[in-house]
Amino acid sequence: MATIQTSIAIPLLLSFNNLTYSVKNKETKILLNDVSGEASDGEILAVLGPSGSGKSTLIDTLANRTVVKGSLKGTINLNGQNLDSNLLKIISAYVMQDDLLFPMLTVEETLMFAAELKLPRFLSKSKKKKRVEDLIDQLDLKNAVNTVIGDEGHRGVSGGERRRVSIGIDIIHDPILLFLDEPTSGLDSTSAFAVVRVLQKIAQSGSIVIMSIHQPSYRILCLMNRLIFLSHGEVVYSGSPFKLSVFLGDFGFQIPEDENPSEAALDLIRDLENSTDGTKGLVEFNKKWQNQNPNPRADEFQGNYNSSLNQAIASSISRGKLVYGGTEVQKFANPIWVEILALSKRSYLNSRRMPELFAVRFGATFITAILLATLYLGVDLSPVGNSERIRFVGFAITTVFFVCTDGIPGFLQERNIFLRETSFNSYRKSSYCLSHALVWIPSLFFLSITFSSITFWGTNTASNGGGFWPEFLFYLGIIMGSFWTGNSFVTLIIEIVPHVMLGYVVVVATLSYFLLFCGLFIDRDRIPSYWVWFHYISPKKYANSAVLHNIYDDPTTCFVRGIQFLDGTPFDSMISMELKEKLLNNIGKTLGRNITGSSCLTTGADILKERGVSDLSKWDCFWITIAWGFFFRILFYFALLMGGTKNKRK
Repeated sequence: MATIQTSIAIPLLLSFNNLTYSVKNKETKILLNDVSGEASDGEILAVLGPSGSGKSTLIDTLANRTVVKGSLKGTINLNGQNLDSNLLKIISAYVMQDDLLFPMLTVEETLMFAAELKLPRFLSKSKKKKRVEDLIDQLDLKNAVNTVIGDEGHRGVSGGERRRVSIGIDIIHDPILLFLDEPTSGLDSTSAFAVVRVLQKIAQSGSIVIMSIHQPSYRILCLMNRLIFLSHGEVVYSGSPFKLSVFLGDFGFQIPEDENPSEAALDLIRDLENSTDGTKGLVEFNKKWQNQNPNPRADEFQGNYNSSLNQAIASSISRGKLVYGGTEVQKFANPIWVEILALSKRSYLNSRRMPELFAVRFGATFITAILLATLYLGVDLSPVGNSERIRFVGFAITTVFFVCTDGIPGFLQERNIFLRETSFNSYRKSSYCLSHALVWIPSLFFLSITFSSITFWGTNTASNGGGFWPEFLFYLGIIMGSFWTGNSFVTLIIEIVPHVMLGYVVVVATLSYFLLFCGLFIDRDRIPSYWVWFHYISPKKYANSAVLHNIYDDPTTCFVRGIQFLDGTPFDSMISMELKEKLLNNIGKTLGRNITGSSCLTTGADILKERGVSDLSKWDCFWITIAWGFFFRILFYFALLMGGTKNKRK
């Protein structure tokens, strides 16, 4: 769209006519039925009605959000022209009912990160800072600038301030159209009034503000410019809040002078809905009443709204709307690397201010490592020692994977914020996917060093053939790879199953299956053919195999010598040492070999073959483990792409 520079103030009018929206499940349900109305810049249009009346559906329909296109009939125009969905995303903002914010960021930081993501790169840092400062003034948040948002465990801003911050991050670009789903929900009357007063300021700055609200107080009602009352998806009143009493009086429902007209109207609607005839009579009366009492500004509006949509938007831009400067912008305000840096910095800052979360993760890793190191301390090179060492490897890798499950609540919190922010193209889904991985790497590396350092030296997991430090660095690498893969897997599952308890169940169950089929509890050759595929898709198989290779790859190290082959067998305690030596000598004669007490009977290669891990090298197992992490991240990205379809109203 070409941007036309103009200094003439051209008004904007959003009109919607005969909107009908139905969904089919077992039977067809009509959510909106022949709904019409209009909203102009400088005004607040409020949508009211009892629960289930269609308020949120109407807001979502006008915002082109969560609505199945084929089920919607009617027209939505801005200044008489059809509003393209891509243009709508550029010039509008949608504020959800829930406040989805990072709890440990201050008000100013929250708004500044929104500016970095939503305002284009060509705007200087100082201009973005100035926009944030102006927005803080507009939202009446000066007293809370340096206060963290807070959550259940951290004291922060008040409920009303939190709601205004939620509004602020969505209007950082100063949109022409602003949609809000019950912005006063859950607030006390004073906080609710403060929020709506802020919305009035936003409208007066040249925006069209459309909001749903459940039961406004009288002083909030006085801030509204137009009302639409709905009942089961039909309009029962449309007009000025100051004519509501007259309308109800003409219908035969007199309102006492000291009663809130909106509350009286809602009471009447509820009573009619519970009656035999329902609200059909009120719907028909509204149509007749509207014809008899036309909007006195209709003729004035008709003359001014004939300008092209391009001209009207250009006029708004010249008056300061759309901070990024026009409608000729890319789908996203910034290149991908700017988004990745901003998202990574925001997540890191929020996490750094909650050290207790990392402390729990570190504590679990440290304590488990100490237990393993002290429990398996002094494991020797014998059949019993080898069996214990193999069990240690399996438990160590399993611990690494299970430690990653502690991030599930944090993943869910970020997921909800992600859904809100990407619904209006704040950043690319690929940027979020990459930044999410980058932010976790430092903490996973620190946990890997802690766990590896303690368990490697404490459990004699070095073969001493390939060099002590190379083997330690490889062990560190495979532990890091296991943390990476486990974290990626948990991230994927929580995106697919976005629920704390269900997520835990699915993650723990699947990790247990990976453990069961990794070859530790049952050898690969003994797994039934119809289950052997699970053995090969278990990431733990490759991590276990890599560590076993690291221990047993040295061909010069002997793990069973002479009569040690009887260790752990029933014969070990049944016969004397002298008899063991004779038995060993006789076995040697039978095999045609000279076998003594110092003869090497089992090398590392023998153990690897026995465990069924000789088909791949240690580096093959290492890179496959890492690759599983990338594979889960790729699946996570595709899950993010498909996630936008989950919120459709069906």
